[in-house]
Amino acid sequence: MTRFPYDQFAKDYLKELLQPLGEVETSRKVPAEIREIDVYYAPFPQSTSDKIELGLLGKLATEPALIEPFRNAATIVEIRSCINKLFDIFAEIKRQAKGDKNRILESELPRLWILSPTASESILNGFRTSLDEENWEVGVNFLGDYLRTAIVAIHQLPCTKETLWLRILGKGRVQQQAIDELESLPQDNLLRSKAIDLLLSLKTTLEVNQNVDEEDRNLIMRLSPIYEQKLAEVKQKGIQEGIQEGIQEGIQEGIQAERRNVIENLLQVRFGQLDAEFRVIIEHLLALTPEEFTPLLLQLSREELLERFL
Repeated sequence: MTRFPYDQFAKDYLKELLQPLGEVETSRKVPAEIREIDVYYAPFPQSTSDKIELGLLGKLATEPALIEPFRNAATIVEIRSCINKLFDIFAEIKRQAKGDKNRILESELPRLWILSPTASESILNGFRTSLDEENWEVGVNFLGDYLRTAIVAIHQLPCTKETLWLRILGKGRVQQQAIDELESLPQDNLLRSKAIDLLLSLKTTLEVNQNVDEEDRNLIMRLSPIYEQKLAEVKQKGIQEGIQEGIQEGIQEGIQAERRNVIENLLQVRFGQLDAEFRVIIEHLLALTPEEFTPLLLQLSREELLERFL
């Protein structure tokens, strides 16, 4: 399984959907050692209608949170590691509050949400999880109150409108059904547009990755018709704009935007967050064809890219 493209997709996806609701930080460093939290989220004071539209994901976003998505089922070791990061954040918050002479209530501490496609009975029993079916959907498994942690087994969630935005992060048939439901939403739905754009970026990344398996290929095939439709829309939009500003210029803008998206996605998969130096490199790479820039981005190190284009 090509893990890292999915990791980047999950972080970008959660960031895009949660940004209207609060401050979102991806790959946040944990002070205790060199570790990262995939997504750290702090809600804005005012509530927004987006929380309701995001369903269960919006419900997770009502309080500060660490969100750790997994492409494959989270293991015992990985779950423990996530909990350790949560405790490190607790300690950081407590130290800061002590320095500011403030008192932090238990309810003000962030909650950890571990998003895993599946969770075995052995895992759930081992961590003594329990359901809260009066308030939460089946599939949301809570650890003890003071641990402030829940394991969300995505494939156990009911197939409802409320769970759609989390099921997009599933895999196999669960993810493909969620993509079907996503496609059926109105085309002017902003969340739909964001999710589809990120899924198509994932498709592009998987296509240039040499280590793809059958599951990756199935996802690429499922996304291909959406990609073709999107490309046609981009070209059509370019043509319509070109009526006023020149047809060729309009088409070129659409192609250039798609090319920029591919370059940025490849750089993020290999190097993480894009800094100012990478932004300059991107402008140089846009002058190349996909056949020219793809091998460079896959083979050259950061230093070699900087030396070549700066």
